Amino acid sequence: MQFIQHEGAEVTEETKVVQGEESATSWFTTYTVFARDNNAPAKSDADIASDNEAFAKLVEELAEQGVTVRGLYDVSGMRAEADILVWMWSKSPEALQDAIRQVRRAGLLSGTTMVFTAMGADRMAEFNPEHVPAFTEGRKPRKWLCFYPFVRSYDWYTLDPKERARMLRSHGELGQDFPDVWANTVSAFGLNDWEWLLGLESPRLDRLVDMMRSLRDNETRHYVREEVPFYTGRYIEIDEVAEVLA
Repeated sequence: MQFIQHEGAEVTEETKVVQGEESATSWFTTYTVFARDNNAPAKSDADIASDNEAFAKLVEELAEQGVTVRGLYDVSGMRAEADILVWMWSKSPEALQDAIRQVRRAGLLSGTTMVFTAMGADRMAEFNPEHVPAFTEGRKPRKWLCFYPFVRSYDWYTLDPKERARMLRSHGELGQDFPDVWANTVSAFGLNDWEWLLGLESPRLDRLVDMMRSLRDNETRHYVREEVPFYTGRYIEIDEVAEVLA
């Protein structure tokens, strides 16, 4: 099944961040990664079918609660101890917390362990105050996702604002060579161990590789303190999860 995307997710004047004015956060998003337990018992075909049906129902119930499951991703084989990534978003952080608990308990993901999770808020992006995460615009998910959190260096935020802006403009210009790659940048200050969360969506895996390599050729790289872990994978349907975890 195709995961439900909220209708009416367009950006309005009410949801934009206005410089110098108090503004409510438009959206929150979470990236949660699960790893299979090698000692978990095998499931029968009947159990798998039941788990698939129950999870499809859960996705619909979460949508009714204001939580969109953006997608499930097969991140197996890209790195050790990571198999399935679940990407969700909502206007309510509490609803997302509850959704993660429900997803974790679902039969579809029984025999797995949560190995990573992080929440971010749609606030003004440093590289472009007008940046709107692709997931809030009603766009259908692309085939490949590359997710990673990052932290700027200690001195980055004390640099002259004009100098920071100059470097970020240069950084942004490199990204213009990849219009097929959608950026989803959200703030995570105070929510976890990172400052920013970035999800890049692309129709092709090699485009993600080329873009990430291209963006290294910029002086902003000197001001990145941490940029791990990376989780990259392919968008999959619910009935493909069992094979990934088998």
